Amino acid sequence: MAGEQRERLVDALLTVIERHILPQTRKGIAAGNKVFGAALLDKRDYSLVLAGTNNETENPLWHGEVHTIKKFYEIKDRPCTSNLLFLSTHEPCSMCLSAITWAGFDNFFYFFSHEDSRDAFSIPHDLRILKEVFTLKPGGYRRTNAFWHSEHIPDLMAACDDSARAGFHARADAIRAEYARLSEIYQSSKAETAIPLK
Repeated sequence: MAGEQRERLVDALLTVIERHILPQTRKGIAAGNKVFGAALLDKRDYSLVLAGTNNETENPLWHGEVHTIKKFYEIKDRPCTSNLLFLSTHEPCSMCLSAITWAGFDNFFYFFSHEDSRDAFSIPHDLRILKEVFTLKPGGYRRTNAFWHSEHIPDLMAACDDSARAGFHARADAIRAEYARLSEIYQSSKAETAIPLK
């Protein structure tokens, strides 16, 4: 990917998190849901098609990615998944990886890693399920395979030129700070929810 195209992509991904996923996530947290969100962007111009967030208080399967896919398939004249970029705020769990695959997406981009979910957000279930069910160590699944290619947004940022990278890092730090704030709210109230894996 050329440098200018990479910078446009990183800018679009961060913008969607800032302007579209985070506002929904704030509402979701207030309702007792986790911090995970997702969005779909048009591959041609990186415009937003749909954004969503976790809705596990309604259904424990409505992780941010799965709930976003559900909402996408409720659109009457929806675009083909092969024409879309899949953005996930957090590295998808095994269920969400499967949902992305079954829905026909050939890519996904994520901001926080599984280790971040465990260490920064005190939500270790992604890595525990990979280990207990699939006997995989952290990072043990194939990030490029016959179905899709995945990219860690901080890795894309690191490949940008110095001037762009500095601006992206400032925005990424602000995103991390807001997610840390929302995580504290979730952690302080999660005992009151009926979500099975808190």
